Amino acid sequence: MAINLNNLNNQLGKNTVDAQKSQQNQQTNNQANQAAQQAASTGAPRQDSVSLTQTAQNLNNLTKKASNASGFDQEKVDRLKKAVASGEYKVNAEKLANNIIASEGKLFGL
Repeated sequence: MAINLNNLNNQLGKNTVDAQKSQQNQQTNNQANQAAQQAASTGAPRQDSVSLTQTAQNLNNLTKKASNASGFDQEKVDRLKKAVASGEYKVNAEKLANNIIASEGKLFGL
């Protein structure tokens, strides 16, 4: 009978230790949760950052330039006007005809 009492005492002692450990773990978890809630509620500023590759930066710059462009080169227009007015501008009829044919072919799927 003494053996059974020792086993019973050992089992009770073990259960008490297990219960204390469980309670300590629960308290630790509660403290961690409270700390996380406090950090979230204080509104600590987040430090997000973004970095663009060189290609993306170049594309962004070209997009800005294109949006600011008027769509035609006024200097080129002025040079052509001057060349036409002075008779210096020569039209290559064969090249013009080939370009018209190619354009019509693309337009009508020929």
